[in-house]
Amino acid sequence: MPALPARLCPPAITDAALLLWMALPARCGRASAQHLLRALGWPPQHRIDIQPRPGMLVICSASDGHHQVGGRGELLLPASARQMCRIEPGQPVLLAAIVTHDLLVVHPISTVVRLLADLHTHLAGIGNER
Repeated sequence: MPALPARLCPPAITDAALLLWMALPARCGRASAQHLLRALGWPPQHRIDIQPRPGMLVICSASDGHHQVGGRGELLLPASARQMCRIEPGQPVLLAAIVTHDLLVVHPISTVVRLLADLHTHLAGIGNER
């Protein structure tokens, strides 16, 4: 799995601290995330920073953030950030809220599929035969 940058990477994540949600961003990049935003304590107009990383977007609270939570509890993922992370129109994303670290990570479905394929290949021992 792609690693978060060292300064944002939590030392350990328990099941209680990690909440997952699937969303289908609209063409404009708007993605509903009310459940996770409520858990993070991010109300409408809450200021956030969106940082593209290889295969993901890392979103965190930022009093001087350039972005904000929408009035209906949605995220507006900027086009440039979506393109950098290969979030395609009409494709779902996996949202992972790391509540104890005040972070929300957006994974394009292509990254999730690749990670699961790699995991299942490893678990099945495929490619390890001699």
